[in-house]
Amino acid sequence: MAETAPGAAPGKDPGAGYLTGMKKLLELLVCILHPVAVILAWVDLASRKDIGGGAKLAWALFCLIPLIPFVYVLTGGDLW
Repeated sequence: MAETAPGAAPGKDPGAGYLTGMKKLLELLVCILHPVAVILAWVDLASRKDIGGGAKLAWALFCLIPLIPFVYVLTGGDLW
């Protein structure tokens, strides 16, 4: 019979709580970093002289789409 860690429920992985907490922390980090990345992309677009206004507008709008978080949600959060 396998022994459980002190304070852990029988049949539960004692490291599962740590991983769940770490996963939530990473999710919050993504939520914070996406707006920062969008602003940095807009600053870069504003300073570029090698692309036209229409392309800048298209890229500025495309930057608003949080592609990675959408993929994460659409896969049910099972990326890792």
